[in-house]
Parts: sequence; C-alpha cells; structure tokens
Amino acid sequence: WCARRGEAVINNAGRARELVKTEGSLAAFFWRHEPAPAELAAPQSVSTSAVSVALSKDLKKRGWKFVGPTTVYAFLQAMGLINDHVEDCVIRARVAAARRKFKRP
Repeated sequence: WCARRGEAVINNAGRARELVKTEGSLAAFFWRHEPAPAELAAPQSVSTSAVSVALSKDLKKRGWKFVGPTTVYAFLQAMGLINDHVEDCVIRARVAAARRKFKRP
C-alpha cells in the first residue's frame, strides 16, 4: 500500500507539471473549481460535494491517482475554496476574511 502511494505521488507530480503547462498554473486550475457561494454557504455534515466529485473525476481522467472525492474535498477545505466551518466558529470568520483579501489567479 505504501509503495502504491509513493508511486502515486510521483505520478501526480508529473500530472501536476502537465497541468501547469496546459492551464498556466495549478492555482488557476483549482480555483476554477471554486464552488458557488450558495452551494456551500452552510456548514456541511458530509465530506464530499458535487464540486469534489466533479474535480475528482476530472483529475482521474487526467491520470491522477488517490484523488477520490473525499480527498479532494479535504484539499479544497485546506486551500480555502470551501469554508464549511460552523457559523460561530472563529476559524470560519478568519477564512472568510482571508478569502475577501485573496486575489484569485
């Protein structure tokens, strides 16, 4: 299992380089998949979304490995594309403030 993950990391690095060549940058590619504000306006109780499912399928078609919808959802959260913290969570407000200042690629 570990060897397969290592192979996937190497594979995905190559696929990332391809994305940079075809899309301009990884950031530009991933930010094009930003959910509509109304889609994830409320805190979520699931670990996938329509956006993470679609992005997962797109990445798999491009040859990426270990990029299922749950992994992609976590990535979108970590990158700030999804802010599904509960309403009174201090982090939700911080992420929202950072997003307002952020210039999308």
